[in-house]
Formats: sequence, structure tokens, C-alpha cells
Amino acid sequence: MRLKSLTMFAVVPALLLASASQAAAPNRGAPTRQPTTTMNCWGVVSSQLAQVEGGIGEHSSSQATPRLGLGNVARLFFEMGLIDSPNVSSLGSLLAQLDEYDETVCPIQ
Repeated sequence: MRLKSLTMFAVVPALLLASASQAAAPNRGAPTRQPTTTMNCWGVVSSQLAQVEGGIGEHSSSQATPRLGLGNVARLFFEMGLIDSPNVSSLGSLLAQLDEYDETVCPIQ
């Protein structure tokens, strides 16, 4: 069902809109380093979702409105305290927790 994957990827823009009205969150200090086995959660979760859904959509460069980019979204979510490290791997892990699929998980269990 495409609605589930669309819901997952709609979370990021919704949180960005909400955060735009807030003052910048204080920096939480130096980023934590994740073990090497979990450093590719974005790729793992995207692949898992694509297998469940049969695809995940188009690259943001094909859209008319400029986007923040995954790295910038990851840094924003880190500063907001939503993820432990400011990288797309942590962002992928968060989105796997937010979607409704048991098949999307990282690190792989």
C-alpha cells in the first residue's frame, strides 16, 4: 500500500514546517559515532521499503521546489534531539521506526 510509504516520507516535511516556527535548538554537543554495522541505515531502510512497496518515488532533484537535502534534515533532527547522530543513517533508522512496516528496520536484526 503506497499510503504507508507516503506517510513515512511525509513525516520529514511536516516536522520541518513545525521546526521553522521554533527558535533554533541548542547544539547537543559533539556527534556520537555509530558502530560501522549501522552506518548505512538510510540505504538499508530505503531498500527494504522499496521491496515492500515496489518503489519509493523520485529523487528530490526532479522536484520543482528546492529541498533541504537529507544531510541537512539529519543535522536538523539531531539538533532537535530526535536522532542520536547528525547523519542520514540515523535518519533512516528513525523513519524505519515511524513507518508501519515490520520489514523496515535498522540495524538489521
